[in-house]
Amino acid sequence: MSEIAEIIDSLENRIEKLFKKIESLENNSMELKAELNKAAALIQTQSGEIATLKSECESLKMANSLLGGEENKRDTKLKINSLIREIDYCIAQLSD
Repeated sequence: MSEIAEIIDSLENRIEKLFKKIESLENNSMELKAELNKAAALIQTQSGEIATLKSECESLKMANSLLGGEENKRDTKLKINSLIREIDYCIAQLSD
């Protein structure tokens, strides 16, 4: 009988350890999910900031090229010609 009692005690201890381990893993999982959500939010925020900065950079490049620096004369002429073509196209659309 004492052998059966020892086996039962041993099983109870193992089961108790398993439940503690499961609880610990569930807590760890919840912490990791929260950390993942924070990281996803941070990535989304940074992606928005990157898009804004890219837009600002393009605007600055265009403004700089329109200022007509020596190295940007060709780009400036091309942009002006492109804008004139767009305006002509709009006028043609309005005329029809």
